[in-house]
Amino acid sequence: MAKKSKDVKESAGFALGKENYKLMAIGFAVIVVGFILMAGGGSDDPNVFSEDIFSFRRITLAPILLLLGFVFEIYAIMKKPKDD
Repeated sequence: MAKKSKDVKESAGFALGKENYKLMAIGFAVIVVGFILMAGGGSDDPNVFSEDIFSFRRITLAPILLLLGFVFEIYAIMKKPKDD
């Protein structure tokens, strides 16, 4: 019987590297900014309609930021951590 060599590096710790967590934090911040830009636009008086809900910021810019943030999060998770 031949002995099997243990070439596999066993390390207990985090599943992702330090860089991955930094990238995830950046992606999370972009998502939060997107939701903040999407918020608001209401009227104080329920009988008065406000056109502010149809602004470029809420209809176009905020959803694009959210989409980019989620795509960046996927990249941050899938990026292979560098071995040190």
